[in-house]
Amino acid sequence: MRNITAEALLDSETDSDQSGVEADEQTLQQISHHKEGLTDLLAEIEKRYGETAATLKLIQDEIEHANQSLNKIRSEVAILNAEIKKENKDLSGQIRSAYLMGHKEKLKLLLNQQDAGLSGRMMIYYNYLNKARVTKLTEINKAVQKLDQLAKDKTQESGLLEKKLGQKKSEQLILDAARKQRHELLAQINDNHGSDSDQLSQLLESENKLRNVIAGLQMSGEGSVEGAPQIISKGIDESGIEKNSESSSNANDFKEEFPRLKVAFSTLKGKLPWPVNGRVAQKFGSPRSDSVWDGVLIDAKEGTEIHSVTWGKVVYAEWLRGYGLLTIIDHGQGFMTLYAFNQSVYKHIGDTVNAGDIIASVGQSGGRNQSGLYFGIRKKGLPIDPLEWCKK
Repeated sequence: MRNITAEALLDSETDSDQSGVEADEQTLQQISHHKEGLTDLLAEIEKRYGETAATLKLIQDEIEHANQSLNKIRSEVAILNAEIKKENKDLSGQIRSAYLMGHKEKLKLLLNQQDAGLSGRMMIYYNYLNKARVTKLTEINKAVQKLDQLAKDKTQESGLLEKKLGQKKSEQLILDAARKQRHELLAQINDNHGSDSDQLSQLLESENKLRNVIAGLQMSGEGSVEGAPQIISKGIDESGIEKNSESSSNANDFKEEFPRLKVAFSTLKGKLPWPVNGRVAQKFGSPRSDSVWDGVLIDAKEGTEIHSVTWGKVVYAEWLRGYGLLTIIDHGQGFMTLYAFNQSVYKHIGDTVNAGDIIASVGQSGGRNQSGLYFGIRKKGLPIDPLEWCKK
């Protein structure tokens, strides 16, 4: 039997340990690549979902506009039919009066020399009656022509409405398919990486990515609004805030009033409106796994319109891991507002927005299972409490 020295045995164990470490590293790399692949796929699906939802909303708006046009046409048709009926009635009365005067009435009046005064008055009445008949006939003719045009418009609008309804049906099918695909992918992600440690790691990584994004925007000065012209118009109150009533009404009956930026953002503390109407589910600084919320989470229905709280420039409008579709607006002086977990984004990098402008819609992107809006405020990159800046 061959003798095995201690040194040879140690070398063998060392080689075995090294092989095991390399195998573990290779496995970790494979897991990491798999996780990145799933995250990339989630981003792609949620972007597509958001684009489809935005298209569907646009089509729905066009359908509503087409319905309004049809209702307006129907109303005009009803009014015209009533006018034609009245004109016909008036014309019938005029024809009856002319008939009572007898056939060839004008010739009779001219030959009637018994009462010259009466004859003159009757001639004036005859001319008036004749002009009135011509006027009525002209008005009826115009009404009939307009009625014909309205009938053509109605046919055109009905065809457009039918086309839009078909598009809506197709887009709805695409949206439903994307929603199902997203649901299945989230289930797969949760099965593979659903442990508390994995979730915490992903959360911290997402927060770091967001900090890096904001730091990069500040360093590059991309889209800075420092020194931007002030907006001065009527209706300014003592605090330097203009009430923007036009932006306070929308399909979601959100009645908040939006102040326009006439003064520096720093002077708007406690005066800013909320971007959506909803319950604050998570406050600034409340626990979030082993971290804390650096903004607020507002419960809101998916698809609810999100408004810019004041004037600024969009410096970020993209999908970011952990935050989904994210919009960041620069307000100058180092202040930024953040709107995350969106279903769709309606503004793009470089767009200037006014107070109350619709910038996105509420969703559950970023891998969330419940709809809501993450709303954050940053001052020179550092999170500050939105509850202290928005109206109570």
